[in-house]
Formats: sequence, C-alpha cells, structure tokens
Amino acid sequence: MPVNKLALVRYKTIDNCLQNRFRKWTLEDLMEAVSDALYEYEGITKGISKRTIQLDLQNMRSEKLGYSAPIIVTDKKFYSYEEKNYSITNTPLSQQDIGTLNEVLGVLKQFKGFGYFQELTEMVTKLEDKLYKQKHKGISYIDFEKNELLKGLEFIDPIHKAIINKTSLSLSYQSFKAVKPNEIIFFPYLLKEYRNRWFVLGSNKKARGVINLALDRIAEIKELVSEKYFVNKTIDIASYYNDVIGVTKTTGQKPSTIVMKIDKANAPYVKTKPLHHSQLILKEDAEGMIFSISVVWNFELEREIIGFGEQLQVLSPRRLAGTIQSRFKNALKKYQRTKD
Repeated sequence: MPVNKLALVRYKTIDNCLQNRFRKWTLEDLMEAVSDALYEYEGITKGISKRTIQLDLQNMRSEKLGYSAPIIVTDKKFYSYEEKNYSITNTPLSQQDIGTLNEVLGVLKQFKGFGYFQELTEMVTKLEDKLYKQKHKGISYIDFEKNELLKGLEFIDPIHKAIINKTSLSLSYQSFKAVKPNEIIFFPYLLKEYRNRWFVLGSNKKARGVINLALDRIAEIKELVSEKYFVNKTIDIASYYNDVIGVTKTTGQKPSTIVMKIDKANAPYVKTKPLHHSQLILKEDAEGMIFSISVVWNFELEREIIGFGEQLQVLSPRRLAGTIQSRFKNALKKYQRTKD
C-alpha cells in the first residue's frame, strides 16, 4: 500500500507523540501535534480532522503498512503504545521500501569516487548492509560500531530541525548530578557526535553562555514558537570544535601544543589514526615517535592519553604530564589496596 508524503509526516508525528510517555495523548492532542508538523514541514495551514487521525491510528494498528503498532486506549480517551520501546521506525522494511532504497543506493554509489562526496562512503556501506540483512534474513558480514542501549536518539531529528529553523526549545534535562530534571529554555546551534553519544551545543536563556548538553539526559523537548531565538555571535559554530578532542570546551579556552612520545611498537597506530587533525610528527627513531597536537585541555584529552597506558608519555606541557602521572599513581594505589 503506497504511502504519500503527508501521510508519512502524520504517522511519524503520531509515533513521536506516543513514544513520549511523560504525558497523556487525546485525539485532540494528536490533531494539534500533526497540524503543527504539517505546517512546519509542508506549510499547510489547514487543520487536520479528527476522522483523519482516527484513520491514521487504524492504519498504524493494521498490517497494511507493515507496522501492526500496539496502540491502546486508556480511560476511553488517552492513546499510547502498549510496548514501552515500540516505534514504527523499528518496523522491518517492506518490499516497496527495499526497492526504493536500492534505487537511492544506486544513485549514491555513483558519487562515491568523487572527493567532495567521500563522507558518503560509510553511509552507503551501512545502507548496503541494511538491505543485505533484510534480504538475507539478518545475515551480515560487516559489523559497525553501535550502542543498542543508547538513549536520546529520538531527539536528533527535532533538534536538527530546530537548528535549521532557528526555533527555541523547552527542554526537560537532568544531568548525572541532578536529583530531578530541570526545565531549560534552550537555543540549539550544533549537533555533535562523540564515541556513539550525541550532544547539542547551544545557549541557555538564563546565562546566555554556550553550554553542551547530552541527548541521553533529555527527557522531553517542546518547541517554543513564542520565545525569540537567541543567536550567540561571540562564537563561530562552524569552527567551534576544530581544536577539541571530544565535546568539552569553555568559551574562550585556547588550545595548547601537547607534545607526546609513543613507543615504536605502537607508533603505527597513532600514525594511521591520528589523535587529532592537527597532529604533527616531530621525530622518529629506534625508540619510537615524538609528535604534537594542538587542542584544548579537557577531560576527553586526558582520557585519550590514559587509554594508551605505559605506551605513551606526555613530554609537555609539564603541568599536563604531572596530572597524568598523578592519575596513574592514584590508579596504582587502588590496585595495591585490592591486592592487600
């Protein structure tokens, strides 16, 4: 059963609503959410009818679209998914979907050889693998890095659209140190992935400074059309992370030149996979390789260095070398206590 573009927008919007278990959804609530989505994505100002939403819910429940969504009604008016982690986006692809994706794949593969489109290589390979697994019932011969338990991925799309449309957001956010979630009026600027976790860089209305939030600590997102979007003109978003390993950076923090030595056996790993794009090889001999990177000093840098263990030594700055030495000493003390 072919599905037109407007229907897909409606189904996806309803799906996003029903995944949000922090509130209860009536037909009127779903009508309002779908109407807002159609206006945002398609510029349609005409409101959606109750009958249309009822038919959409019926189609999502049925096998016509391949969803068979477990939608239930409680108290005769509130709609939700019976399965906590259900989403129509997790539904297996139909033959029509596979055919369409194969056509898209064919077009993308034509651009793989061009330098400008080099970033497509991994995406095309992932798409090929997805289609192969679908056709051969789960068999795959390539294993991408992934984290099945990662939270917050459902917020990537709405945050990305908010950045593009310069829309203010209301976030329910709970840091690891907080006892309960805090409500934040937030102006998003940039989405950033680091080690399979997603973050959003933006400004908080209260402080107006630049902060970095982890998507897996967000409980709920709402658009604030009435709140004027604030653009922070003190930073260059395009280059903000150029001198950073990871995502932690204080506004105005300057990069330092970090000089390190890696032993000969492990030097090839650092040469073929640089710690940072600023990496320069300063010296190579029988003992190993001395190299430098120019980055801000943050927690992720320290963790990267410590991950090499005794194979890598920080030569300068001396203060960073002292910090790494202290961390290794403290770790050794803990192991010694365990041994005793």
